[in-house]
Amino acid sequence: MPSCHTDPRSIRPRATSRHALWCMLLGLGVSASALGHAAHHASGRLAIDVFRDRLTLAVTRYPQVYLHGEIDAGAPRRFEALMHSGRIPAGSDIYFNVPGGDPAAAMALGRIFRAGGMATHLGTPRKPRHARQSAQPAVCMDACVYAYLGGLYRWTPSGGDRIGLAALPTGAAKEPPQLSAYLKEMGIAPGALAQAATSRGGTAWLSADPMLAAGVANNGRLPVTATVDLSTPAPTLELRQVVRKGTHRLTIQCQPGQTTVTAYDEVGPRRARQIVARGTRSWFQLNGKQVLNQPRDGADVADNALMIRRSYPPADLVDLVSSWSFGAWVGGRNSAFRDGFSMPLHPVFDQLKTYFYACWRAAPWPPRGKGATASASGVAQP
Repeated sequence: MPSCHTDPRSIRPRATSRHALWCMLLGLGVSASALGHAAHHASGRLAIDVFRDRLTLAVTRYPQVYLHGEIDAGAPRRFEALMHSGRIPAGSDIYFNVPGGDPAAAMALGRIFRAGGMATHLGTPRKPRHARQSAQPAVCMDACVYAYLGGLYRWTPSGGDRIGLAALPTGAAKEPPQLSAYLKEMGIAPGALAQAATSRGGTAWLSADPMLAAGVANNGRLPVTATVDLSTPAPTLELRQVVRKGTHRLTIQCQPGQTTVTAYDEVGPRRARQIVARGTRSWFQLNGKQVLNQPRDGADVADNALMIRRSYPPADLVDLVSSWSFGAWVGGRNSAFRDGFSMPLHPVFDQLKTYFYACWRAAPWPPRGKGATASASGVAQP
């Protein structure tokens, strides 16, 4: 094989272009390898790798941005430059494999993520199909945790990935003022990190279920909100939950002689029409149990949403308002097709209880049966 330092005059004309191409590829390969090595091992500097190939966008709809190395003071500026160039759009998925760094820079990154509605995860780039080794577990430590908390949607670690703090803030009174203000800005309650952590080997490691319980992570679901209108003669309630892929809504309206429950899954008009066309039945679900199962005409399209509406037996409303979860689903001829959503109800129990009694006062109904109660939640049948 000819050397790239060969005198061009010694190369035959037909081989000149092939030789030049080989030299160019060799040069690019060496440069790429050197740059990749420098990015991975550069001391005190955060590397930012953006994956926005056709396959990634087809599967996830958003670019995947991998951060590795130490969070340095210049990291927020470099990240914003990539946003301004269009390489990192709003809503992107951010993956961390970061052992620490500058806390102030980490909080600046977190604010950028929140303003851009981005999602945060732990992870390392996927390996090519022919690679002999699988992707290595990711770690997010100390300052990285503060950047992670900036995600609007925050996924818990899975597999061998780990997230933790060497020095755990134990409450607002003991947190540095700058950190305390940042956690409040991100909607993280005082002491939430301590609540989600287990100390092992001198490090406070955060684990999935406690993170969700403390609000440190949400796995793509924002908290359910309730809007109640108690005016007569038709009190109304709307529950709303914004999730990574859209918005779920549940409305209840009480009128004399009729209670109407409507569920909306905002999936877009095209997708909603596809679901309705494929569906053969629809149903509501309380605590995982199907209720009000109805054939094909039980689901419809309303603007940009899949809509499922039912006339709800007033005496059974106690079951709905005392459930821990509500679901609305469309199914096909077999279990391979099911589309819809579920949302937790226990976070808005007080609003549901208030609405239940307002309904009964506006449109009283006969009791379902002597002594019928929803004992699990303490909502008694009027």
